[in-house]
Amino acid sequence: MADIPVTIVLLAWMGFVLFFGSRWLFDFAVGRGWDEKRGTYLGRKIVHILGAGVVAVILPFEFREPYLPLFFALALAAFTYTLHRTNHVLRWFQDPENLSETYFALTWGAAVFVTWIFDRTFLLAVVPTLFMAWGDGVTGVVRNLVHKKRTKAWEGSLAMLLVCIPVGALMGLAGILAGVAATAVERVDGLDDNISVPLVSLGVLIPAFVLKVTVPIP
Repeated sequence: MADIPVTIVLLAWMGFVLFFGSRWLFDFAVGRGWDEKRGTYLGRKIVHILGAGVVAVILPFEFREPYLPLFFALALAAFTYTLHRTNHVLRWFQDPENLSETYFALTWGAAVFVTWIFDRTFLLAVVPTLFMAWGDGVTGVVRNLVHKKRTKAWEGSLAMLLVCIPVGALMGLAGILAGVAATAVERVDGLDDNISVPLVSLGVLIPAFVLKVTVPIP
């Protein structure tokens, strides 16, 4: 019950980012001559950075349990999936050719819930979810601006690494290694980074945490 007020506030924020912030950016980009696919990709990355990333940062300060974050992540996944199935995608952040935003919501919620089993401070949840939201978000924006299309390129990987290293440092050396691993796997063609990035980073962070190779900062 104590988590309900902050959840309501964050839901309102997510609604603003989804339906106003990302749409405004999409309309602005397309109005400046970008093709619609580029605008959609940019809008999605802004949802990652300003939506999911901001919520992840707030988790350790305001939440006591993972149930409401998990529930609303699943609800968002169901909502975006339904839009695809009914051919009513929100074009400013959804691409009808893939379910990336649905996978993102599912893995974000799963990461928050699973890591809470090991760490009730939520710090273990913050690191991999920020790799997804900020690290992968920044790499998408950089590649979009430099190459003017959705593609894998070293400029984006460098930008992601520059984000993931300081974020990972919150969990010590293991966190930094997880950030490097997340950046490397994001660069691999043919893998959905909304799934591969959190899986690989958690594959480093959870064993390190359990074995006390790294200790969360109080």
